[in-house]
Amino acid sequence: MIPIDSIEIINSREHDSRVFEEIVDNIRAIGLKKPIKVTPRATRNGTEKYLLVCGEGRIRAYQRLGETVIPALIVDVNDEDAFIMSLVENIARRSPRPLERLGGIRRLYEQGYSSHAISEKTGLTQDYIQGILHLFRHGEERLLVAVEIGRIPLSAALAIAGAGDDDTAIESALQDAYESGRLRGRPLLEARRVIERRKILGRADKRGTSKKCVDVTASSLVRAYQNEVERQKAMIRKAEFTQQRLIFIVSALRQLLSDENFVNLLRAEDLATLPRYLADRVWSSGGAI
Repeated sequence: MIPIDSIEIINSREHDSRVFEEIVDNIRAIGLKKPIKVTPRATRNGTEKYLLVCGEGRIRAYQRLGETVIPALIVDVNDEDAFIMSLVENIARRSPRPLERLGGIRRLYEQGYSSHAISEKTGLTQDYIQGILHLFRHGEERLLVAVEIGRIPLSAALAIAGAGDDDTAIESALQDAYESGRLRGRPLLEARRVIERRKILGRADKRGTSKKCVDVTASSLVRAYQNEVERQKAMIRKAEFTQQRLIFIVSALRQLLSDENFVNLLRAEDLATLPRYLADRVWSSGGAI
């Protein structure tokens, strides 16, 4: 039994409020099922101190319940091993947050661990770790987040990253991924969204980063203006492309609906209406087929 105020948390992380409340309720009802893990450290004044290896959520729950001591398993490891064990515990837990797991993998890599060692410690495949580290090294934060939250497969993200900023090469990578069956349906649409944001906003994902005050200079204002102009141009290109697609769809519908046999088939299948914004363009008076 260790005093909670003698424990130092070396790798603190955010907790989902709903999950945290479940932990509190569970401990209140049946007690602590699994002790936390700490490693002892000597202090100058001789008091006992500990570094937390794993169990931050359980400590917070105990504090919420007004407890001052908590059951703990004591292990004898150095500072680096304690930090790495804490990272691995966070990465390998059941429902890690995407950016948290990515940050953990990166920190393990920066500590000097190979992709093979990281794979062994986290239970993630070595191919996955190597792919993630490749995207990290090239600053592809948007692609990394899209992979971690399941929007696009890692293989497609690596192909996009390999194409750089060449639009033709990116389209070729998407075509290859589509033809091989790795990127179809919704993931293909998500990949295009990520590519568009990557092109307009850059490869880095600024969400969650702290904002720093910077000096405004003439050159920075010019750069901001140029970036905004490029963004507006991209929006205009996208709007024009969307308008062209709408014109094509309207034209195709007009030709199809001029065929009485096709119209009868639609009626038989109870598909005799169109969305208002299409109906108004196909027929000047709108309405049903």
